[in-house]
Amino acid sequence: MANQDASLAKPARQKGLPIKARRAIAYVVLTIVVVMCLFWFYVLVINTTRNTGELAAGFTPFPSTHFIDNWKSLLADSLPMVKGMFNSLLVATLTAVLSTYFSTMTAYAIHAYDFKLKKFIFTFILMIMMIPSQVTALGFFRLVLKMNLEDSYIPLIVPSIAAPVTFYYMKQYMESNLPLSLVEAARIDGSGEFRTFNSIVLPLMKPAIAVQMIFTFVGSWNNYFIPALIIHDTKKMTLPILLARLRSADWLKFDMGKVYAMILFSIAPVVVVYLLLSRFIVGGVAAGSVKG
Repeated sequence: MANQDASLAKPARQKGLPIKARRAIAYVVLTIVVVMCLFWFYVLVINTTRNTGELAAGFTPFPSTHFIDNWKSLLADSLPMVKGMFNSLLVATLTAVLSTYFSTMTAYAIHAYDFKLKKFIFTFILMIMMIPSQVTALGFFRLVLKMNLEDSYIPLIVPSIAAPVTFYYMKQYMESNLPLSLVEAARIDGSGEFRTFNSIVLPLMKPAIAVQMIFTFVGSWNNYFIPALIIHDTKKMTLPILLARLRSADWLKFDMGKVYAMILFSIAPVVVVYLLLSRFIVGGVAAGSVKG
């Protein structure tokens, strides 16, 4: 009996690999994934340091000496690259802020209120999410022409406020992270609806807001199709349009090193935005792990 009790008291051996081995495999896999993700960015930086002749010769893992020359050539180009940077920043920033704020507000209304057409409105928004923007582009462009909004940023910013994908993400996040009892307690304390939303709901939604602001900013920053239809004034063009024009230069004026410099120039703000907002994502994941 004593031997049986001793054998029962022994902890059961874990099946499979030990923890250290699994951790080592996880680190190896993550290292490989990081290297694969950063390799193309490294290739871009290397190509920015080479001229057209060196780029035509093939890939090399070592940098060249034409980095400054490519940047000088880019800034001296007739296309307003710096102005295009500010244009893209203006459109992408306003799009990200307004889209995320009003999508969160819409998700809050569907989550916190009960009304007759609640399920229908939710389903209708999801139906709109399935329609690609290319299908409605012609009708949207004709509407822009009738409203005399060509060469204006209004058609690029205002329609983006209605973002079904962002709304759906916020709605799903609220289901698990925004208890209605908290909203009811705020109402009992005399808090108005807008104050409750701005002071209680938005702080709780910081991780989701950060994620959607990154996605919306990058989507607006890389958007070429709609701005190319609406913007015709060179001084108002965004970076994707200017990059396309730079690449479409004739063969005698084509400078591949300048094109790579332009690509690096255009993705730098996206990296900065991610670095600024990523701390909210990491903080949200850490807070969720503590709760679990």
